[in-house]
Amino acid sequence: MKAIMVMFDSLNRRFLKPYGSSLDQPGFARLAQQSVVFDNCYAGSLPCMPARRELHTGRYNFLHRCWGPVEPFDDSMPQILKEHGVYTHLVSDHAHYWEDGGCTYHTRYSTWEASRGQEGDSWKGSVADPQIPQDAVGRMKHSWRQDWVNREYIKKTTDMPMHHTFSAGLEFIEKNHASDSWFLQIETFDPHEPFYIPREADDPQGLKLDPNYHGPHFDWPEYGKASTYSEDKVAHLRALYTALVARCDHYMGKVLEMMDTYKLWEDTMLIVSTDHGFLLGEHGWLGKNRMPTYDEIAHTPFFLYDPRAKANAGTRDTALVQTIDIAPTLLEFFGVEVPASMQGKPLTCARPLRETALFGLHGGHVNITDGRYVYLRAPVSPDDRNLYNYTLLPTHIYSLFTPEELQDMELVDPLPFTKNCKVLKVRALKPSHNTQQHTMGDFLFDLEADPDQRQNIVGQAPEVVSRLQVAMVKEMKANDAPAEAYVRYGLELLL
Repeated sequence: MKAIMVMFDSLNRRFLKPYGSSLDQPGFARLAQQSVVFDNCYAGSLPCMPARRELHTGRYNFLHRCWGPVEPFDDSMPQILKEHGVYTHLVSDHAHYWEDGGCTYHTRYSTWEASRGQEGDSWKGSVADPQIPQDAVGRMKHSWRQDWVNREYIKKTTDMPMHHTFSAGLEFIEKNHASDSWFLQIETFDPHEPFYIPREADDPQGLKLDPNYHGPHFDWPEYGKASTYSEDKVAHLRALYTALVARCDHYMGKVLEMMDTYKLWEDTMLIVSTDHGFLLGEHGWLGKNRMPTYDEIAHTPFFLYDPRAKANAGTRDTALVQTIDIAPTLLEFFGVEVPASMQGKPLTCARPLRETALFGLHGGHVNITDGRYVYLRAPVSPDDRNLYNYTLLPTHIYSLFTPEELQDMELVDPLPFTKNCKVLKVRALKPSHNTQQHTMGDFLFDLEADPDQRQNIVGQAPEVVSRLQVAMVKEMKANDAPAEAYVRYGLELLL
């Protein structure tokens, strides 16, 4: 048996043809014909690396930890497969794997291959400043300069990290298709911002990527209110994002063709997923993390082909599923026992998998859905009170925790999932991403009556709120949420 997982980053399901988009996408359209399309898949722990920790561990982590690496006590799916004789290989251009906050993920695989250059990746060295258009606007913090250095080496679509990533994945398949017992993870950062495609793609047939845009250079927005930018700039971002999704579709089609060539449909599982979506002006926002976790962010695309159930190809499934289900699904497929620590369920088991799904950012809203209603619960204590990181590897995205952060840390008794290891309890003085959600209050949306989440009915349906609060506490207990979390969200009376 073999398995391939194709993972994109920041892929908004509403831009995909199988989820209602009118865009011409032969790759994703064919994928829907060959697989089961899940209509109710939700993210869990957000954003990038918390989602990947779920991919490895099959359990939520956002109630205990901000962005961070795989911990010494974590059960890692690719490592478990490796220990049971399944060869695991990662090909990726996701630069966060090579930084402090993600440095223990790729080493869990048998082998791994990196493609460089995405989002200010610390790749090419240049003492002299790069040439940046004088009229460029957008995100000019952190990795802005380095990203422009990298772009000097990405002049053609075949220079794009996404191209190199998929080429490496296809090479692995071509070399190993006749062998048994392997898992390949093809993971590209696209269509994550910056929404950059080399200039050669602007005019392939006398057409520009966005012929209606005549403004300044703009492909990397700040996360925040869309009103920060003019309407034509927001429309331009959507056009660039659409073009990147088209590139994703192109390479998705290449994977399907390779499966045809080597008849992998007979014995190979295929999973196609993303970590979360992205807002491109919907609800008046751009990005993720700074705003309520709307459906465009949390409600994700998910496709599964299981060679043991070929008859299901081309069908749709309404079961409520999440990222945490991927690890158990792969372990079960290869006949490996699923560790008790994993909360997810194999997608081959009896339905329904769950009645409710929890998701959120460390320190931000705690969110829950039952598939119809989505309830977003804001903290009642807005600052760092009642917010801690539980870890043995104190790193942020790009750095170690500072001495200031560690001065009042405690070594506390083991948590139920830390395998009898005591852990550091560190006050979250620098929340990694959430900076505004605690100011926004609570939300309740009825997706059946209001699929675009335009009406917050939190004050109009107290019985639904009460029911979902009880379910939220139940889910938090199941995830061994720390005691202070119930206080932070004003739920302690429901314990």
